[in-house]
Amino acid sequence: MNPAQQPPLAILDRDGVINADSDAFIKSVDEWQPLPGSIEAIARLKHAGWQVAVATNQSGIGRGLFDEATLHAMHAKLAALLAEQGAALDLIVWCPHAPGQVCECRKPLPGLFHQVAQRLGRSLDGAVAIGDSLRDLQAAVAAGVRPVLVRSGKGERTLAKGGVPEGTAVYADLAQAVQALLGERSVALA
Repeated sequence: MNPAQQPPLAILDRDGVINADSDAFIKSVDEWQPLPGSIEAIARLKHAGWQVAVATNQSGIGRGLFDEATLHAMHAKLAALLAEQGAALDLIVWCPHAPGQVCECRKPLPGLFHQVAQRLGRSLDGAVAIGDSLRDLQAAVAAGVRPVLVRSGKGERTLAKGGVPEGTAVYADLAQAVQALLGERSVALA
């Protein structure tokens, strides 16, 4: 697809961006709880003509804390909540590997971003990645995607530690980031 003809693309991290995060991992459908305004924010992007993908490290699978069936059930819950808003994600990709396992998909490597491009049949030109951890931002930069940090989830800790890539936009949460993206988009079209 010609980059000029592509719809805008947002690649979202999951835990800490869309749903509440836990240092003990999100291991069940009951533990998967959307953050306030996140579902509505995704729906707003979709209704504005954006493609929206989720790229998430899910090392709990590799650690034996939950299985892929449970992960699919969590994503079905997300899909149902989005359907209530008249929206759907274009794609969800995940890395099931634990730290120390050799793979090319675990963020901060850019493999998940490349999977998004390949599976959606598009380039990553002009795409934006929204995450709450340094590894999300590093993966975005490595893939040539514009990094955005949200303060939700681990975002405050990420800011406090420093090392955030230069030019990273910072917002309170996904809803605020989407508001800014949609404002940028309408300005760009004007």
